[in-house]
Amino acid sequence: MTKAAATVHVDLPGRAYDIQIGPDLLQVAGAFIAPLGGRKHVAIVTDETVARLHLSALQSGLAAAGLTSQALVLPAGEATKSWVQLERTCDFLLDQKVERGDVVIAFGGGVIGDLAGFAAAILRRGVRFVQIPTTLLAQVDSSVGGKTGINTAHGKNLIGAFHQPTLVLADTALLGTLAPRDFLAGYGEVVKYGLLGDLAFFEWLERHAPAMTAGDMEARVQAVTKAVQMKADIVQRDETEQGDRALLNLGHTFCHALEAATGYSDRLLHGEGVAIGCGMAFEVSARLGLCSQESPSRVRAHLRAMGTKVDLRDIAGDLPDADTLLGLMGQDKKVIAGQLRFILARGIGDAFITSDVPRDAVLSVLNDALSER
Repeated sequence: MTKAAATVHVDLPGRAYDIQIGPDLLQVAGAFIAPLGGRKHVAIVTDETVARLHLSALQSGLAAAGLTSQALVLPAGEATKSWVQLERTCDFLLDQKVERGDVVIAFGGGVIGDLAGFAAAILRRGVRFVQIPTTLLAQVDSSVGGKTGINTAHGKNLIGAFHQPTLVLADTALLGTLAPRDFLAGYGEVVKYGLLGDLAFFEWLERHAPAMTAGDMEARVQAVTKAVQMKADIVQRDETEQGDRALLNLGHTFCHALEAATGYSDRLLHGEGVAIGCGMAFEVSARLGLCSQESPSRVRAHLRAMGTKVDLRDIAGDLPDADTLLGLMGQDKKVIAGQLRFILARGIGDAFITSDVPRDAVLSVLNDALSER
């Protein structure tokens, strides 16, 4: 049996699956996918960038195990998570005669995983799909846990479903082809895990993340495995985000408002927004006396040392005022009975969920950040 460098098992009753992590998994993808059964033909959904770099390698890896494949190649970018491309994807899968026992492959970053996963969730009321995430962000976050969906004019990920993958293949060698900005954007989601629940992991990142960024494969496998294990543990406890899973949204309430304000464009990548949002969540926490001022300073210093976006001043172009940004937060899925839920922190590695956040405290942090631009 083909082995990965590391395996994380997600133990959900009736929907358990493995996340295989390590370099050069693409070349043996068929050895992992063929045993899943279904027809010996798989439908692949990918984007133009990934197709150009990696599609032939994936198709060769599938063919080596006797699997034929056909790919739908979509435009790259957040704008692809739309009704138009969802319809196009569903039509492609129906043209490929995908049945419930077959396998759809989501081959790309978070956008493709979310879109193809949602198409798999609604096609014939649910077909199986395999995530092959190609970005750091997708490998540590969006490919694991079954959240799928698209964006609308009302906000990000507001149309979607929980639909767990049958398998995740996280080929860490693919990270070597990411542009530096894309790799660092993904790092925002990696560091989030240390910030929300594991001080020791954050300290490990302070020491080893520069080597990981520089290409150290062992460090990359370790970081991805640790992040995925933390997410798997939380998903097993709370699959549909009734409680603890909301901790994974640390930084995301600010992030989603900033993404909406920048039109889901490349002015701000999702992981960059998460990094900025984590810093702001710690700043709100410090101002409310929940954690020491040292905590947001340490978080920002580490992000700055890594070279990712840290503050609102790092976002090019105009931003709306603080009241407008707060209004954009109100469209977030984390709103319950009209009340915004924030993930705040008592310190690094100790996040918690609360609705008891004074509006003035959030506005104060936003206004100060805007005034520094």
